[in-house]
Amino acid sequence: MNSPADVTQLLLAWNKGDRAALDHLMPIEYDELRRLARHHMRFEAPNHTLQATGLVNEAYIRLVDQNCVNWQNRAHFFGAAAQIIRRILVDHARARHRLKRGGDAVKVSLCDEIGATEAPELDIVALDHALTELAKLDPQQERIIELRFFAGLSIDETAEALNISPATVQRHWATARAWLYREMTSK
Repeated sequence: MNSPADVTQLLLAWNKGDRAALDHLMPIEYDELRRLARHHMRFEAPNHTLQATGLVNEAYIRLVDQNCVNWQNRAHFFGAAAQIIRRILVDHARARHRLKRGGDAVKVSLCDEIGATEAPELDIVALDHALTELAKLDPQQERIIELRFFAGLSIDETAEALNISPATVQRHWATARAWLYREMTSK
């Protein structure tokens, strides 16, 4: 039971209060959350205090603790996970910045492929600030970046989560990445 349709059925059952559905769902999606966490954490310094397991566990606790969410499908679930992972990483980076202002900025890659290693690195606090500014100009583009980067959703999954066409996602993904690049390199 690992297909998106199976996951959607478990999410819908969880919506109805079926705690057993959550018990079946989390092992399936936990591995995916760990993959995302490992991706984000590989840009960290070796002595970084937040580990992939800690990031996943914190995200899991926050996801399970959401009582008023009406899960629609797997993409919706990972959209919420993206927001939570973003908040955790940004909060952790800000706490570190308070200790040593700007010296140990969290670096992440904002590239098209999740596994790519050649992309430029970005400060996650600066990325969060830029995404907040982008949301003022175009909330949909900000959401696309969040879903693609923080949740690792594909173009099709992002389109499904936002109820727009894959072509629109591709167009906004390219435009938003260009805007973010300009915004983050001009300072």
